[in-house]
Amino acid sequence: VAEFNLRLPVLKLADTVGWANPDRVMRVIGAIREKYPEQRLGLHLHDTRGTAMANALAGLQMGVDAFDSSCAGLGGCPFAGHAGAAGNICTEDLAFMCEEMGISTGLDLDALVACAHLAEEIVGHPLPGKLMRGGTLTHFR
Repeated sequence: VAEFNLRLPVLKLADTVGWANPDRVMRVIGAIREKYPEQRLGLHLHDTRGTAMANALAGLQMGVDAFDSSCAGLGGCPFAGHAGAAGNICTEDLAFMCEEMGISTGLDLDALVACAHLAEEIVGHPLPGKLMRGGTLTHFR
């Protein structure tokens, strides 16, 4: 079998139905790292079963530095087979976790929270974002 030396800017691994767990994320990333140690990896995580943030943390611990996310967790998944399937991990929640861990994102958390509230107002129903309900640290300082 011929070996290809195709180099991708970022190889994105997707959990579009939200079935992944941190152990599985670490095992898959580890297997890819063994074969392609220099390949930059990204994650596309849905929060259908509430594990997206834990999966993102596992990815961070494995050196992943690119994540797909959406404001307030907007979205869903046409592949999940039910209307309640959650969208991507919430941008503001992921950015907050990173900032609190000392990982600079360059994102304005207060602006992200304002965007999340606006998104919720536009769609007319509650969205799953956590930071938009709990506030950023600037609200408590």
